[in-house]
Amino acid sequence: MKTIRIGSGAGYSGDRIEPAVELAEKGDIQYLVFECLAERTIAIAQQAKLSDPAKGFDPLLADRMQAVLKICHDKGIKIITNMGAANPAAGAAKIGEIANSLGLKHLKVAAVAGDDVLEALISGPYHIEETGEPVAAMSNKLVSANAYLGIAPIVEALGNGADVVITGRVADPALFLAPLVHEFGWAMDNWDLLGKGTVVGHLLECAGQVTGGYFADPGPKDVANLARLGFPIAEVSEDGAAIITKVAGSGGRVTTATCKEQLLYEIHDPARYLTPDVIADFSKVTVTEAGLDRVSVTGATGHPRPDTLKVSVGYVDGYIGEGQISYAGPNALARGRLALDIVAERLKLTGVDTGEVRFDLVGLDSIHGAQLAAGHGEPYEVRVRVVGRTTTMKEAIRIGNEVETLYTNGPASGGGATKSARQVVAMLSALLPRGEAVPTIQYEEA
Repeated sequence: MKTIRIGSGAGYSGDRIEPAVELAEKGDIQYLVFECLAERTIAIAQQAKLSDPAKGFDPLLADRMQAVLKICHDKGIKIITNMGAANPAAGAAKIGEIANSLGLKHLKVAAVAGDDVLEALISGPYHIEETGEPVAAMSNKLVSANAYLGIAPIVEALGNGADVVITGRVADPALFLAPLVHEFGWAMDNWDLLGKGTVVGHLLECAGQVTGGYFADPGPKDVANLARLGFPIAEVSEDGAAIITKVAGSGGRVTTATCKEQLLYEIHDPARYLTPDVIADFSKVTVTEAGLDRVSVTGATGHPRPDTLKVSVGYVDGYIGEGQISYAGPNALARGRLALDIVAERLKLTGVDTGEVRFDLVGLDSIHGAQLAAGHGEPYEVRVRVVGRTTTMKEAIRIGNEVETLYTNGPASGGGATKSARQVVAMLSALLPRGEAVPTIQYEEA
């Protein structure tokens, strides 16, 4: 039975590059997939594109392609990635430029677009899923609206001989499902096979999480050699059965436990995992050890795809101002608490307009809050943090400024003050009829 080996070269935008090189060099793979696009990433990329039409693709695209493009070209490994973000065409042009600089000939790059549905969303009778508010009512705050496309344009590009396929917003598992459909000729309505391929994509999409990275917890769950964690490979058969593994000798581990944790990661309903291509059912998936760092995954099924596409909606949600300062040594906790009291009063006295504000002691109560922190031993050092949400950048800047004034205005011995202010790009979601998102493919050839 024919099998295909797919390597996961990245699980997020800023991921390590060396494990992808290792996969290309030693993984005996036919496809290398870089999954680099989070919900907020594309909204931020859209802002970059608005300021410069040549930008809007992943900032590490050039570095990743410089590292793996020649190896993949020489070995016949095809690359699939969503690093196109808000500007796949510009990303494809950059890949072509790198290919030419490396002397690579006859390299065909396909740019998949059509996920930008901002105009359709604003002009139609659509609403925000989380709030019920009409999208049109938010139009002055919207930054982006990108539909999660499915496998169809990627499969088409591979069928037309693309060596590299770069997309904008597509469903994460689609990056891994598409080469399976292309290679095995699976029908676009064979829901069980599409469900099996989707579970493979879900296991691989976060890269090092399934090889022990996110799994590791010293003592309860030890994982060796995390500094050179190997990224996963799926060895998939024509019937959809898969083995999850990694390059022999690389760091990390692949076990039934690492696979189970990733299988349930970000899953709302394991029996109805909605994607653009299929409603996958993971509820009967079985994972079994098949050897050292080899786990067999079987049993996924699927149901007909949804009638609508999910849209990731980015919007400007105010500004955040932040200031931090440290106190150490005897009585550090009391000085830190006094610092917070001072800043809280200063914000009131000077009339800083905050819709929401937090006063934290990092290392004591910044994550679990004061109630859970009570009763624990007094720390020898604390980090004061004040964070507030405002409606203007000017107000946000004032928060960090007040923390910084603690240097000379007490309490004693504060150090390492930092401050920042930034615009907040937040995310909501909407549903859109499929026909409103029409994929397009543009080809570049080196």
